[in-house]
Amino acid sequence: MSSNLSIENELSVTFLEQNFDIGESNDIEFFKKSVANYVNLEQCVAVLSDYRADKSYIYAGSFGSVFGLSEKYSVIDSAFEDCIFSYLNPDDLVERHALELNFYHFLKTVPHENYSHYSTFSRIRLQNEIQKCSYINHRTTYLKTFSNGSISLALCLYAPSTDLQSRSGIDGKIFNIQTGEIIDAVRYKNNAATILSKREIEVLKQVSKGRKSEQIAAEMHISVYTVRRHRQNIIEKMKVTNTAEAVKTALVMGIISL
Repeated sequence: MSSNLSIENELSVTFLEQNFDIGESNDIEFFKKSVANYVNLEQCVAVLSDYRADKSYIYAGSFGSVFGLSEKYSVIDSAFEDCIFSYLNPDDLVERHALELNFYHFLKTVPHENYSHYSTFSRIRLQNEIQKCSYINHRTTYLKTFSNGSISLALCLYAPSTDLQSRSGIDGKIFNIQTGEIIDAVRYKNNAATILSKREIEVLKQVSKGRKSEQIAAEMHISVYTVRRHRQNIIEKMKVTNTAEAVKTALVMGIISL
């Protein structure tokens, strides 16, 4: 399993396994009309994701041709737009998924009624230059949140970037839409670390250095059995197949560093 598939799987589990059974409406028809009107003005591509139904509504302006979207409106049976992801640079896509996971964990530190006050921004490379378009601007905003904090509807926007300067990374940011404040990465990367316990992070750091369970046990003064239990918990919590994939995902999310 690639790092991209690992982190995409974690995204899927994080959003689709939220508790939606609380009898609240997600007002989707209102948001569908609003998104359609916005795309008609901006001619961008917008994806309205319904996590409760595991569906996405894709609205494509003229920019949709970059992603092979011939229809102005389409519905897919997935809350994740793989038909668009396939056009994006794989390394940048991993960073984009990690940013969204960090965004999710950051929002858990603010009142749920304020989730829509925040958005992500990133600049992502296309796999191949299409129609002289090398980079796109990407934004994610959560439009509808239930009273228990579960996120029901998300909006992703794709538009051409005028910043064509070559550099590594996606320049990913989380910002407050109302004030323009850019959230310090330390705040949301620390929040992402709550996926694992402090002890599990210590074990994962040791794994990232190539240490065996016996070596980790000696270093941390715990039993080999305890190390193996921590490793299994890490795999289960991060929704990956092995600790090597857990290391890759944790590095991208900023939970650990080399």
